[in-house]
Amino acid sequence: MMAGTDLAGTDLAKDSRLVLTLDAGGTNFSFSAMRSGQPVGESVTLPAEPHDLDASLHNLVAGFQALIDQLDEKPAAISFAFPGPADYPNGVIFNVGNLPAYQGGVAVGPMLEERFGVPVFLNNDGDLFAYGEAIAGLLPEVNRELEAAGSPKRYRNLIGLTLGTGLGGGLVIDGRLLTGDNSAGGEFWLLRNKVRSDCFAEEGASIRAVRSAYAEASGTVAEELSPKDIYAIATGEASGDLRAARQAFEMLGEVVGDALANVLTLIDGLAVIGGGLAGAAPLFLPRVIAELNGTIASYSGGVTARVIQDVYDLENPTQRQAFLQGKTQEIAVPQSSRVVVTDPGKRVGVGISKLGANRAVGVGAYAFALNHL
Repeated sequence: MMAGTDLAGTDLAKDSRLVLTLDAGGTNFSFSAMRSGQPVGESVTLPAEPHDLDASLHNLVAGFQALIDQLDEKPAAISFAFPGPADYPNGVIFNVGNLPAYQGGVAVGPMLEERFGVPVFLNNDGDLFAYGEAIAGLLPEVNRELEAAGSPKRYRNLIGLTLGTGLGGGLVIDGRLLTGDNSAGGEFWLLRNKVRSDCFAEEGASIRAVRSAYAEASGTVAEELSPKDIYAIATGEASGDLRAARQAFEMLGEVVGDALANVLTLIDGLAVIGGGLAGAAPLFLPRVIAELNGTIASYSGGVTARVIQDVYDLENPTQRQAFLQGKTQEIAVPQSSRVVVTDPGKRVGVGISKLGANRAVGVGAYAFALNHL
């Protein structure tokens, strides 16, 4: 059985237990409390102190304590995302990236359990993003629309990708979050980069990828512009090299599309994209879909479809309607008066986060704790 937790039947709105959550970044720790899947009280933000372990741990405790001080009941649990590498089940952080103070291993989970006397759950932010979207975001939204459209098809698998400083994400399979035996499930960043086959995918699917692609195509310095600036150039809202700006996002879409194709060959389900670059979806999502609906060659020179499924852009109203409609038909049962309603078309959709990455991570953390209590 997969390591993870089952979301089947989850109804966060009916659960009144209180859970404390944290969005842990390399700059700030943002704390909040949740009940019934919704934020409660005022959030708290403190510096992460990435190079000073004592100061960082002090703020970690102080942030949760500040939440408790403003609430009228003891929380049922603490549940949050923390950057890896980590032994998440045991609550030990080995981060050497954006929080170098945790290098060598820090038992954050056990420390907080002793301090506050409640269970503490740690996970990867990409995993919790996917889990949140599977519980309260894209996945249930699509299933509700399929039901309203009279389709018999329902989805229980979700691939969550986050595009920002890096390429992250998580997998929800048959309603369960796949964390992996080594807390290393869904390490999308290490998939091969189609544009540069000697490199990993994150090099072509991140903020730095957009900046460097624009710089190379326009002959400028990569550090001069942010992805938001490049997006404004690509949409004609700012002056600059229009061709280079659009090419930068097209390249992002090509790398993401190829990486997603590799995952879809194993995980047959919907895909959702979030993170800081998700707002530029109009510029890169069509390229993602084109890549997924493209072809791949054989040694003999022939071609076949890149993935088994037909892939639809769920942000495109026309494609979304076609996806929902499908090809429902009634099949007569031999030697019986019964009929079976079926929709045999193999299809999946790719959409943009319905909750936003931070909100999805919070919902995922909240649900993860409740399902383990």
